[in-house]
Amino acid sequence: MFKFLKEKLKKAAAKFSRGVKESVKEEPEVKEAPKKEVKKEIKKPETVFETIKERLKKKEEKYEEIKIRPKVEKKPEIKREEKPKPEIKKKPAIKRPEVKIKEKKVEVKKPEVKKVPKKPEVPKPSILGKIKEKITKTTISDEKFNDLFWDLELALLENSVAVEVIEKIKQDLGNKLVDVPIKRRGIEDLIKNSLMDSISALFDVEKIDLIGMAKEKKPFVIAFVGVNGVGKTTTIAKVAKLFEKNNMMCVLAAADTFRTAAIEQLEEHANKLGIKCIKHEYGSDSAAVAFDAIKHATATNKDVVLIDTAGRTHVNKNLMDELKKVVRVSKPDLVIFVGDALTGNDAVEQAKEFNVAVGIDGVILAKSDVDEKGGAAISISYVTKKPILYLGTGQGYEDLNKFTPDLIFEHLKFEVASAENEEE
Repeated sequence: MFKFLKEKLKKAAAKFSRGVKESVKEEPEVKEAPKKEVKKEIKKPETVFETIKERLKKKEEKYEEIKIRPKVEKKPEIKREEKPKPEIKKKPAIKRPEVKIKEKKVEVKKPEVKKVPKKPEVPKPSILGKIKEKITKTTISDEKFNDLFWDLELALLENSVAVEVIEKIKQDLGNKLVDVPIKRRGIEDLIKNSLMDSISALFDVEKIDLIGMAKEKKPFVIAFVGVNGVGKTTTIAKVAKLFEKNNMMCVLAAADTFRTAAIEQLEEHANKLGIKCIKHEYGSDSAAVAFDAIKHATATNKDVVLIDTAGRTHVNKNLMDELKKVVRVSKPDLVIFVGDALTGNDAVEQAKEFNVAVGIDGVILAKSDVDEKGGAAISISYVTKKPILYLGTGQGYEDLNKFTPDLIFEHLKFEVASAENEEE
């Protein structure tokens, strides 16, 4: 299962990661220019001592000149008589009456200043860190990304993956690669993880517990719809066996009164399983068969009614009108679309049309064991927004496996790096 898709994805993802790596070129390291040493001029000690000697000599000569000069006799000092200053009488000070002023205390309230919280200091990257980041990280343009994604897109198309799904995967990858600083190391892991995350998001729809829902109502009515030749009748027998294992009794309604031998085929399955099959003649009203089966289940206290309808395409207006009538009369609790996993994108388109015509609640994919591409399993839930309930994996009644996204992940696990080496 999914073998072809896995191999294609390995090669395409390897080529894609190689292209991304080549576009992320290393920039040369920036070397700092060596600083020039500035030599200081040091005066020789000989010149310094010579200048000191000359200054000392000049000072000695000045002192000798001062000593040689003749002494000058000082003139006698003439004393002057000081006249007494007249006394000035001070006027008596006039005392002024003291005036007491009452001081009023005025309290001035200062406005409260709210402290603004300081922003946390973000450490600035060092120059070395900036250079290192430039060398190890770079960005990819949108145009370059589209060129690199082309091979991966072809691989997905070859494996019948729906266009809507490819666009989603492309958008998810683009958000992580385009104009975002990425490291050259770990590009393979980034691409692989992004692919797996995108595929995982495809199954983000409301889950249905078939057995749990059937136990809440009696009788629980299920109508099975789909095109011719997808294995609808065999799938109904497998679901009947599933209910039997959970101690619930079923009634089959042979409402396919159009296809030759359809009634005999369903009746044979009923005989093998030991359960009741309600049938009418060929060409009779399909809605009447469904109505009688529900009436019988109510009367005999049966748990589940499984209605087999005629295979048809959405372009066959008469058969689609008949199907609408069956759904309107039987008022099923669930409408399950049975698709052929081998038809890939056709099964996805068929599910879309049946959902528009009568409204489907879930999907069962038959022949999943021989489907190496896996495009239908990956796409159908995302396109219809309905869950995959079970996968048919053989012709036996026990060959019905409950679907979980992990089943797809197990088959799609691959290493981009190993695929790259393998291709080289």
